[in-house]
Amino acid sequence: MIKVKEYKRLIIQKKFFEAHEVLEEFWFPRRKQKDELTLIVKGFINAAVAFELKKRGRDKRALDVWQTYKKFSKKIEPKKEELYELSLFIDEYGNNYLL
Repeated sequence: MIKVKEYKRLIIQKKFFEAHEVLEEFWFPRRKQKDELTLIVKGFINAAVAFELKKRGRDKRALDVWQTYKKFSKKIEPKKEELYELSLFIDEYGNNYLL
């Protein structure tokens, strides 16, 4: 199960490492799979990592990791409502926080 609400709550609280860990529970056992959902979750993990890097003052590395999120976020279709809405939130958050 993907803990979308908990991930978003942690991002809002700027607990980026913890947000990463919440999704890691889903992703890690599936990490060798290349299905769409696993890759989308990997993208959200990268977004949290990018935010944590920015928080730690590693701006260039944060932007590099952000690009990985952007690559995977292109896979999210509007019909996957909960993930699509999360991607809109993360895009806006990232554009304000990182750029």
